[in-house]
Amino acid sequence: MSPVPGEPDRAAAPVSDRDLLAAHVDGDPDAFATLFRRHRDRLWAVALRTLGDPEQAADALQDAMISAVRRAGTFRGESQVTTWLHRIVVNACIDAARRAKVRAAEALPEDVDRMPALADPAHTDPVDRIAERDAVRAALATLPDEQRAALVLVDMEGYPVAEAAAILDCPPGTVKSRCARGRARLVPLLRQVWNPDQSPAVPPASGASESSAPAHPNYPPGGEPS
Repeated sequence: MSPVPGEPDRAAAPVSDRDLLAAHVDGDPDAFATLFRRHRDRLWAVALRTLGDPEQAADALQDAMISAVRRAGTFRGESQVTTWLHRIVVNACIDAARRAKVRAAEALPEDVDRMPALADPAHTDPVDRIAERDAVRAALATLPDEQRAALVLVDMEGYPVAEAAAILDCPPGTVKSRCARGRARLVPLLRQVWNPDQSPAVPPASGASESSAPAHPNYPPGGEPS
């Protein structure tokens, strides 16, 4: 049935994120709740994977949304509303981790199969898999907050580097560097987990050239600690 002239078309496209945020600023009591429900699942995933602990993630997400409600009037439309929301969530998670003075691990039980070495069908022993997951979480917990946030967005959530850069409010090159450094830190920590039969590296013999010495486990190849 065609819409009645002079009345809104009820079959029209959903209200945009920007219009919902503007309506919230103008006093609509339901607009922000609608906006949050629209993006809740992915915002929660980012918070959980950044902090690793459901209770901390829930608190950080709540703090982020309170901040977004209060700061909605400062949104200038220079990015997508979802980018703006994700930036607030990531910042809230980093602040929470720093306040707690912990290096929280990624919560990866549902994502372990994305790790190539852990997706081997031969890994069928539940005890072994639990041990591997614990090792992965412990390794991720050693990353600096900024590196972990970059890896969550790019490697776990699948954001393009440019969009992750907008969320983290830094240049794309910085995101690439943080991801590269984070991966470089994880590799030596997880090598024994992924290759349990591999013999430990043997230190170079006395008098060996400096270039033959193994890299520091926390330094990316050719880089410096961050």
